[in-house]
Amino acid sequence: MALRALVASKALRLGLQSEPRIRAHSRGLQTFSLPDLPYDYGALEPAISGEIMQIHHQKHHQAYVTNYNKALEQLHDAIGKGDAAAAVKLQSAIKFNGGGHVNHSIFWKNLTPVSQGGGEHPHGKLGWAIDTNFGTFEALVQKISAEGAALQGSGWVWLALDKEFNKLVVETTANQDPLVTKGASLVPLLGIDVWEHAYYLQYKNVRPDYLKNIWKVINWKYASEVYEKESP
Repeated sequence: MALRALVASKALRLGLQSEPRIRAHSRGLQTFSLPDLPYDYGALEPAISGEIMQIHHQKHHQAYVTNYNKALEQLHDAIGKGDAAAAVKLQSAIKFNGGGHVNHSIFWKNLTPVSQGGGEHPHGKLGWAIDTNFGTFEALVQKISAEGAALQGSGWVWLALDKEFNKLVVETTANQDPLVTKGASLVPLLGIDVWEHAYYLQYKNVRPDYLKNIWKVINWKYASEVYEKESP
């Protein structure tokens, strides 16, 4: 019973942090579903093409959701059979696909059309915190863009609130590792996907161009809301 509770809790923790839509499973197991976007696929053009957004959302994010649910079902079966080896073996699939679901669920909220405030600089508490921790807003943008461009392989670059020290930090994570893998006190305010599938159709292999243009559709209002909720 202790093993069942421990592994199930660990498996679901990634998904629960992103407030995903959860649906009931016929076997009593809760599963996750692809969240709707709050804007049309073409609404972020020209910064991000509608074709990229549709493939990214319908194909890539959906694949993470599907494989996450599959891994959770296999974990459920393994725990029911008392197969500890199988349960442990599934942790990498749960981390990768669950992380992909969590990260993308945040990413969609971090973007918004220019007509709805995309690219407008943050003000209030978050604006003040950015100036305090990085000097200027422009310095923060330069730091995130540089670290995102320099990240080897696939991954994410994040602006986070470190609740332990009450400061803003920039972090990178590899592959689909969620930010929590860098520290339990880190709260994601802004995450930028630097996998090639996020930009290759439009920007080819020039990741810096993608990172330059994505700031035009960043939803700082959402980041500010999270910061004000989570900061002391």
